[in-house]
Amino acid sequence: QVQLVESGGGLVQPGGSLRLSCAASGIIFSGYVMAWYRQAPGKQRDIVARIFSGGDTNYADSVKGRFTISRDNAKHAVYLQINSLKPEDTAVYYCNIFPPNNAYWGKGTLVTVSS
Repeated sequence: QVQLVESGGGLVQPGGSLRLSCAASGIIFSGYVMAWYRQAPGKQRDIVARIFSGGDTNYADSVKGRFTISRDNAKHAVYLQINSLKPEDTAVYYCNIFPPNNAYWGKGTLVTVSS
């Protein structure tokens, strides 16, 4: 059974930083492209960043230069370092494989950016 468990969210002021973590189990982790997605209130879920098994990365234009995705294949974990947070970054953040498998969505972790 596949489980993806996100953590690390919270309330942060504009300009602040957070590090999100995702622990994966039940999949051959190193064989998958992993990604972070987010869903803002009232909006669809969109991809934020993805990372290939070898470490190559891609980012949505809205987060380039502020977000950094990384992975640890030995720990079956993927991370998202988010800096220079803006109110529009407020969302529930999820990890999943890319392209996403609907059966793998976890509960996500809420990031709220507010002063």
